[in-house]
Amino acid sequence: MFTIFLQADSTVAAASSAQVETVWGMLTKGGPLMIPLFILFALAVFFFFERLLIIRKASKVDENFIRIIKDHIISGNVNAARSLSKNTNNPVAKMIDKGIQRIGKPIDAIEKSMENVGKLEIYKVEKNLSILAVIARIAPLFGFVGTIVGLVILLKEFATISNPSISQIADAMYIKLITSATGLIIGMLAYLGYSYLDTQVNRLANRLEVANSEFIDILQEPTR
Repeated sequence: MFTIFLQADSTVAAASSAQVETVWGMLTKGGPLMIPLFILFALAVFFFFERLLIIRKASKVDENFIRIIKDHIISGNVNAARSLSKNTNNPVAKMIDKGIQRIGKPIDAIEKSMENVGKLEIYKVEKNLSILAVIARIAPLFGFVGTIVGLVILLKEFATISNPSISQIADAMYIKLITSATGLIIGMLAYLGYSYLDTQVNRLANRLEVANSEFIDILQEPTR
């Protein structure tokens, strides 16, 4: 019985190995344009995780941060509020810090300066995000170009054959369509990554707007 299980396991392992080898071998048959497609895929993965870490770090805001700032400002302890915002490293704190520096000036000027800081922080987290959008657009184009070039070469080769069989033509066209399929898959993955990160950036932008409004309301409250 134990021997039967070993034989079954070895059969499954051999089948899995053969399948992996087949997929890899199929990809390598896609032609020279598979190289830029692999490069685009690597770039998409790199920039997705690089931006993901940056956005997550920027989105980490202590829920009690605004409340503590409010307590300091209402009690007249502006220096403590400034120290807290200056020593907190996230976009919300940087925007609030700019507002604290402008205390004493008209509300419109304070709000405007805070909005400028907020826009700058959003720009920082959006940096390199557009690369994913570009990859999502050009990866399928690379795939289609690879397929078209491959089919042109294929037809030229079959023109020299007197009676090519349908199976030969089908097998050859199947291989040439690999680049199109690969390009579409990379494009879809890049687009999904871009859409997810763009949603996270929009959430951060909304959080900055809320913090801006809360800080302006704090300034309009009477001191204790």
